[in-house]
Amino acid sequence: DLGEFGFIARFSPSFLKKLPSGLVGIGDDCAVIPWKDRKKLLVTTDLLIDGVHFLKDRVSPFDLGYKSLAVNLSDIAAMGGTPLWAFLSLAIPPETEIAWLDEFFRGWRKLGSRTGVHLLGGDTTGSLNSLAINVVVLGLADGRHIRYRSSARPGEIVAVTGNLGDSEGGLRLILGNRPGKKLSAAEKYLVQRHYRPRPHLDEGRFLASQPEVRAMMDVSDGIDSDLRRIMESSSCGVKIYLEQLPVSAALQKCCRQHGWNLEEVAAAGGEDYCLLLTVAPEKFTALAEKFFRRFRRPLSAIGQVTPDRGKLVYLRAGRPVALGKIGFNHFRRG
Repeated sequence: DLGEFGFIARFSPSFLKKLPSGLVGIGDDCAVIPWKDRKKLLVTTDLLIDGVHFLKDRVSPFDLGYKSLAVNLSDIAAMGGTPLWAFLSLAIPPETEIAWLDEFFRGWRKLGSRTGVHLLGGDTTGSLNSLAINVVVLGLADGRHIRYRSSARPGEIVAVTGNLGDSEGGLRLILGNRPGKKLSAAEKYLVQRHYRPRPHLDEGRFLASQPEVRAMMDVSDGIDSDLRRIMESSSCGVKIYLEQLPVSAALQKCCRQHGWNLEEVAAAGGEDYCLLLTVAPEKFTALAEKFFRRFRRPLSAIGQVTPDRGKLVYLRAGRPVALGKIGFNHFRRG
C-alpha cells in the first residue's frame, strides 16, 4: 500500500537530484521556472478521470469544464501568482455527444474569460472506457512573493481563507441522492460548492505579498492531508483547534439533517480550494484585519505550527481527539 505520499517519495528524488539552479520541481503546488526580471513562471497540471475524480453521469458538462480549469487555477493562487495560459487534453469515449462537448467548453470559457486565462492548445484522443481530462496552466508571479510549503516554522498561526467541508458535503449529497429527490436550499448550496469551486486568486496574491505569511498551499485533499504536506516539507508538526474550523450554516444544517460528523467533514473533506497558510503569530491579528477590510470575510485561525515533526493533533476544548476519516489519498487501498 504505497499511498500518494509514498508514491511521490519513492519516485521524485531521482528527478530532483540534478535540477538546475533556480528551478523548483516536485513538492509544491506548482513548478517554478526563472522568467525575466524578477518574475517566475509557474506551471501546474492535473489529471481528472471519470469514476475517480468525478462521475460523468452526475455532473453537468458545463460544471465539469468549469471545475477542470478551476482546480488548476487554485494551484496558481497557492503560489501567489496570476494564471495566464492553459493547455487542455481530452481522452473521449465514443458515446460522447457533440452537444456534451459544447457545454464542457462553455463551462471552461466561463471561468477562463473571468480570470483572463487563454487556452493555447492541447491534445485529443479516443478512449475505450473512461473520459480523461488533463489540464496544464501556466502563470507568472513575483519571485520575491512566492510562498512555498517548506517555509512553516514552530509557533506560527495556521489559517484558512474560507469555509471548510462544503465541497465534501456536496459530494455526499451527490453520491447519496435518489433520482427525483428535491434538494433543500442548504443542500443545493453545498452541491454548487462542490461543482463550482472558486479559486482564491486575489486572496493568494494579496497574502503572498505580505512578509508575515510564510507557507501556503490550497485545500485540495482536505486539511488533514494537506497539512501533512506542509509538515513534511517544513519538518514540523501542527495542532488544530476543532472549535475554530470555519463552517457554513448550510453545512451545519445538513450535518444535523443527515447525521454527519461536522468536524470530520470539515477536517477531512477535500476540494474546498480555499488557501491554507501559516502566519507569524505577532502579525496575525493585523493581517486578519487587513484581509477582512479587503475581502469582506474572515481569515480564520485554526491552529498552530509545533516543533513535533510529523505530528498532527486535533484538540477539542484543549484535549486531543481522534477523527475517524482522513483526507483523500490516491493509491491507498480501501
